[in-house]
Amino acid sequence: MVSLSSSRMFQLLQGHLQPAAHRTRKSRLVTKDGRCNIEFGNIEYSNHFAYLLDFWTTFVEIRWRFVLLLFVASFTGSWFIFSLLWYWIAKSNGDLTGQNRTDGHVQCVDNVNGLTTAFLYSLETQTTIGYGGRALTGHCAGTVALIIIQSLIGVFINCFMCGVILAKISLPKKRAKTVTFSDTAVICLKKGSLCLLIRVANLRKTLLIGSQIYGKLLRTTTTADDETIILDQVDIDFTVDAGKDNLFFVCPLTLYHVINTSSPFYELSADSLPQQDFELVVFLDGMAESTSSACQVRTSYVPQEIKWGYSFLPIISRTKMGKYHVDFSNFSKSVRVTTPHCVHCFETDSDQRKHNNQEKGGIDNLGFQVIDIHDSVDVTKM
Repeated sequence: MVSLSSSRMFQLLQGHLQPAAHRTRKSRLVTKDGRCNIEFGNIEYSNHFAYLLDFWTTFVEIRWRFVLLLFVASFTGSWFIFSLLWYWIAKSNGDLTGQNRTDGHVQCVDNVNGLTTAFLYSLETQTTIGYGGRALTGHCAGTVALIIIQSLIGVFINCFMCGVILAKISLPKKRAKTVTFSDTAVICLKKGSLCLLIRVANLRKTLLIGSQIYGKLLRTTTTADDETIILDQVDIDFTVDAGKDNLFFVCPLTLYHVINTSSPFYELSADSLPQQDFELVVFLDGMAESTSSACQVRTSYVPQEIKWGYSFLPIISRTKMGKYHVDFSNFSKSVRVTTPHCVHCFETDSDQRKHNNQEKGGIDNLGFQVIDIHDSVDVTKM
């Protein structure tokens, strides 16, 4: 009893000492590298045939280990199956070693004396090697038909497997690996408004043409009918100094979302932000300049990865040689800056400043000087 109570007490203490961030940690829908953390269950058995009907997409999207296994199995399996057919023809014709042959015996295939030599002949035929030791004699119509069928099937397998491997190598998501987002997002003042800022960088010198940036806020909401919506999606608009669409993505860009009355972050504050339960997913769509293939880059941020009252460090400078230098060591680093505690506080301070300016009834002109005129002059006299 003493050991059980001690063990129970240790578990309770361990739970209390556990960090709050670890206790409230939840799985993401979108990981930091853009993978979607979702699985499909209870799919009807008949729906699995849809994957077989769209076999090209299925083969392109499977993992590399299965592609390599399919590559080896398709060639080796076809060689072995046709070797059995060549062995059967040779055995039926009496060409194998040990079979009784008559004086006028005509062979269908030269030097195919067993299953091993039949497999070698099948491999040589399909790969068009042709060492010269084994060949058709031309006296059997079945062998001519079989070599035509094997050659056609071999060409089809070669084309299909080369296409799958080439398609997997040139997948657009590989281009997305060279586009990165900052590890954290920050909230600070920008252009007189409270904004949420995120950095994104293109690690290649080739551009992403027609880039578009947008976001989705995923959270659980309850409607007026007491219906709980899991993963409710709310649009988040992001802009940069250069515009919203058709960005000149040659250097790292800072995205910002203005927190106003239409923003879902309007009710947040520096204290309530860490206690929120949402996931901000950021998307960047574009077309690779070198391959003309469309790609999408995405990442996500949870409330613990959004810093209130911080601003990103500058990373772009100019060298003495006249080139622009990007320091990626400060890409995700931020520094604390003066920031309002909440949006309402910022709006209240702005209203007070506007009210004080209106009470003055004018604008002070520091360049105007007042002078005293001692002698009055009658300007009506000529």
